Amino acid sequence: MIVGRDRRAGRGRQPTLSQLRAFAAVAEHLHFRDAAAALGVSQPALSGAVSALEEVLGVRLLERTTRKVLLSPAGERLAVRAGGVLDEVGALLAEAAAVRAPFTGVLRLGTIPTVAPYLLPTVLRLVHERYPQLDLEVHEEQTASLLDGLGGGRLDLLLLAVPLGVPWVVELPLFDEDFVLVTPLDHPLGGREGIAVEALREQRLLLLDEGHCLRDQALDICREAGRRDAPVTTTAAGLSTLVQLVAGGLGVTLLPRTAVRVETSRSSQLLTGSFAEPAPTRRVALAMRSGAAHAAEYGELAAALKQALTPLPVRPL
Repeated sequence: MIVGRDRRAGRGRQPTLSQLRAFAAVAEHLHFRDAAAALGVSQPALSGAVSALEEVLGVRLLERTTRKVLLSPAGERLAVRAGGVLDEVGALLAEAAAVRAPFTGVLRLGTIPTVAPYLLPTVLRLVHERYPQLDLEVHEEQTASLLDGLGGGRLDLLLLAVPLGVPWVVELPLFDEDFVLVTPLDHPLGGREGIAVEALREQRLLLLDEGHCLRDQALDICREAGRRDAPVTTTAAGLSTLVQLVAGGLGVTLLPRTAVRVETSRSSQLLTGSFAEPAPTRRVALAMRSGAAHAAEYGELAAALKQALTPLPVRPL
C-alpha cells in the first residue's frame, strides 16, 4: 500500500537536508506551528518537506490528528538518525570554516638537515607567537624525499636550499648566506679573511654523504674554483660529524654561515675563514606546490620569516 508505493517512488532518491531539518524540528516540538517558527518557514512548507521525506524513505514518520502530532514507531527511530546526520553536517560546516580561517589547522613542514638545527628555533618561535592556532608538524629529510612528500601531499611546505628546478614547485626565497671555510688550528688558511675561492683547488675538502644538497653545492663551488678531480674520500652523515673530522685534522670543510656558531662551538681545535667577494653562497627558501590552496598564507609566512631572520648572519631577500 502506501509503504510499497513509497518504496517504488523513493527508489534512487535521497533525503535532502531541508527535509531532515523539517522532520527533526517537528520531532522536537511535536507541533507544526512551533516547528515552522523555529525554522523560519511557513507551516505548509514544513508539512510538505516532511511529507516528501516520508515519500523518499517509504515510511510514515508522523501520526497526525486534529489536536496534536505524534511520532510513529518508525519516526521515533529515524528521528535519532536524522539528528545525528544534522549534527555531523554541522560539524562538517564548522570544520570547513576553521579550515578557511588563515593559519589554523595542521601545517606539515619539511626541512633539510643542513637547515633545520639553525633556523627551526626562529621558525618555531615565530609560529608560536604570531600564529598560535597553527599546529606545526616538522619533518627533517633530504631534498629528494621532501619533494616526493610535497608532490604526494604528505607535506604542505618545504624549507630548504634552492633552486630546485622542479616545474610544479613555487619557490618563496627567504635569504642568501655565505659559505665559511672551517679548518684545523694549524691550517695556513685558518682564521683568514678574503680567501680566494681558487684556494679550494689544493684543499682536502670533507663533504657530506651523497643525497645532501650541501654536498652538491660544495662540489659546484669547487668546480667554479677550477677543480676537476674529486676533492675527498672521507664523508659524513651530518655537519656535526663533518666538523669533528676537521678538528681531528682530516681536512677542511665548508659550512653555511648560519651553522658556524652551533657547529664550531663544540671544539676548540677549529678556525673559520671568510672568502673574498663575491663569496660562494646558498639561497634558502620556502617551497610549495603550484596552485596550493594556502598559497596566500604561505606568502605571508615567508614575509614574516624574512623579518624574523634578520638577527641571523644572512641577507634577507
